[in-house]
Amino acid sequence: MKTKSLLFVWTSLALFSLVGAEPKTLPDENSIRRAAGISGSFRYTEGRRFSEWAPTAREALMRHLGIAEKLRAPRVPLAPKLLWSREVENGTITKLLLQSEKDVAMPVYLCLPKGKGPFPVWICVQGHGTGMHASISVAWQDEKTFKYDGGDRDFALQCLAKGFAALCIEQRAFGERSCFSNRKPGCSILALHALMFGETLIGNRVFDVDRAIDFIDSRVDLRRDRIGIVGNSGGGTTALYSGALLPRLTHVMPSSCFSTYRDSILALTHCACNYFPGMLYWGEMGDLAGLCAPKHLVIVNGKRDPIFPIAPAEREFRRAEAIYRAAGAPDRCRMVVGDGGHRFYKNDAWRVMEELFR
Repeated sequence: MKTKSLLFVWTSLALFSLVGAEPKTLPDENSIRRAAGISGSFRYTEGRRFSEWAPTAREALMRHLGIAEKLRAPRVPLAPKLLWSREVENGTITKLLLQSEKDVAMPVYLCLPKGKGPFPVWICVQGHGTGMHASISVAWQDEKTFKYDGGDRDFALQCLAKGFAALCIEQRAFGERSCFSNRKPGCSILALHALMFGETLIGNRVFDVDRAIDFIDSRVDLRRDRIGIVGNSGGGTTALYSGALLPRLTHVMPSSCFSTYRDSILALTHCACNYFPGMLYWGEMGDLAGLCAPKHLVIVNGKRDPIFPIAPAEREFRRAEAIYRAAGAPDRCRMVVGDGGHRFYKNDAWRVMEELFR
């Protein structure tokens, strides 16, 4: 009987390999039906006072993410450690190691344009790939060889060309902070580990952004009143949550990360780093975007993005606009839709954002 069972398993695997690709992931219809009956406690309703809604919604979100106490607790010194520095076409790039938490180090690139500061600065966060090196278009193996990853994700070089400074941070589970030697994203492991400590991977990434702002505050060559954050996909997600929670940010430009929890994060296959406990009971992405008010917000989507559907994204953006109106900042919330898929659209995005940034 044991031999027959092993033969059956071996035959099944052989047939599967002949058929080809992995089986298609199907939506969990039961979860979708269950979600249809849920209305988040902090779902914004037209006419509600922003000053009453926002503080409670923000506090609840921080607690869902597991970082309410961490954001307020005393912090370890950043203790910047210089790794290397070199001149590039439009300025200088310096690699540093910052201490985010006790026993938690964060590599960053500080990119300064030519000229005399203080400079407006953008925090640059990459998504699922091999790391922050994509922001300066180099290979991760040596950080000297030019390598363009495509999709307009060379954020830091875009900033330098415009005379902005950039601070690129290595996100947890990505690049040098992955648990895989080949830089494969390790979100599925580290997201689960975060839950063991009562935290979430999204929350810890937002905390790292706040530590990056601590570093900006320590520099005389960077402006504290012009701190933006830009990211794509998993980096866009961090940018959006950071914009909702961190008051020292002034400009927020997330891309390829906005639709609805129900039509995207629930209905389609996503990485574990997109989830936090009770997200449907909290609210929706439009509420998340609305919490960025009164910061300048430009949301970037692709018309044919397969994992962040555009129709629900546009509906949810209208809710964000309503929240911005309630906050008294109707002209600070914009949406850019590129004629393509899951990527950043630098020309359209920067054109709109620079109108706000100035």
